[in-house]
Amino acid sequence: MERVTNLASERPVVIFSRSTCPISHAIRTLFNNFGANPAVYELDQIEKGVDIEQALLSLGCSPSVPAVFIGGELVGGSNEVMSLHLQRSLIPMLRRAGAIWV
Repeated sequence: MERVTNLASERPVVIFSRSTCPISHAIRTLFNNFGANPAVYELDQIEKGVDIEQALLSLGCSPSVPAVFIGGELVGGSNEVMSLHLQRSLIPMLRRAGAIWV
């Protein structure tokens, strides 16, 4: 759990993903299109990725990927991110976290 917390607080936007997950790819693309440049951790390609995935599940991420953190806080998965975007809340959240400036 501590590793997840540390990684999630390193950058304004952090995404825990799997390299083979198309939904994770779509979420990464959304943030990149906003200019947010998220830190992306591919759980199937990093050491102890399984442990991180278990920690994400214990935080309530189901499914475990994509798991998005903004400003060090867990936002959730793709449903939560898209809901925030449709409510026009995602961009202001990214600005507050210092992920984008425009």
